[in-house]
Amino acid sequence: MAQNTTYEIHDPRFRHMIVGNARLEELHTGCRWAEGPVWFSDANQLVWSDIPNERMLRWSPEGDVSVFRQPSNFANGHTRDRQGRLVSCEHGTRRVSRTEIDGSITVLAQAYNGKRLNSPNDVVVRSDGTIWFTDPTYGIVSDYEGYRSEPEQATRNVYRLDPQTGELDAVVTDFNQPNGLAFSPDETILYVADSGASHNDRLPRHIRAFDFIGGTLSNSRVFATIDNGIPDGIRIDTAGNLWSSAGDGVHCFAPDGKLLGKILVPQTVANLTFGGPRRNRLFITATTSLYSIYVTVTGAQVP
Repeated sequence: MAQNTTYEIHDPRFRHMIVGNARLEELHTGCRWAEGPVWFSDANQLVWSDIPNERMLRWSPEGDVSVFRQPSNFANGHTRDRQGRLVSCEHGTRRVSRTEIDGSITVLAQAYNGKRLNSPNDVVVRSDGTIWFTDPTYGIVSDYEGYRSEPEQATRNVYRLDPQTGELDAVVTDFNQPNGLAFSPDETILYVADSGASHNDRLPRHIRAFDFIGGTLSNSRVFATIDNGIPDGIRIDTAGNLWSSAGDGVHCFAPDGKLLGKILVPQTVANLTFGGPRRNRLFITATTSLYSIYVTVTGAQVP
């Protein structure tokens, strides 16, 4: 294994995925817990959550940082749907919402089987428009990232929502704390992080994979285990490599689950996303700060 102050090389393939002389840039600091970065290509800006401060911030390539929304209902993870609308997971309201083009808010999901959700955490949208999100209990275990409350759901689930019909289905119900999630570029594999070890070292710190064929999930297996910290947010590049948050930075795994390398970050990483005009700039939310670094791969997410 080769190592410098920015990278750990665990497999020679990783050398071709990074820019050797690219440096990790701290773009902003002063957050309490930075999370949920989402890139707006049409506005050339990044939006992310500062959960305990109950705000969402906006960064532009000119270096300007401003408040995007406050209060934010303790929003955590975000994505955009195929129409470019912002979809957000809110701890405080225990719901998934959509920001319409005119700025109004539409509630997409807030209950399952007549009981309130725990605290929706992260979210992705498939090409068919269905919305997939995780629902651990991080937003109700204390008043720091939401409001302390007893869970009403018996399990901590992964959900699929059809926004056209409003139908909400619990598609996986056996996670300890489901967290970040992402589809492979061809959408035949769903990856979901289990960050149960965040509060109990004996619980999982791994990423599971599921085959998605014929509209159903099958063949659950452990795809990769994080060796430092826990997996939180995850993203996929166009070659199918998975990039995961971790305690010491960002870990990159090949499609077969092999650890290729790490981008070392001086703070615990919560989440990440690809952005920039060519989607080759990795934006990283890590504890108090927003970082970025250029890579040679391209992020798979759209728009």
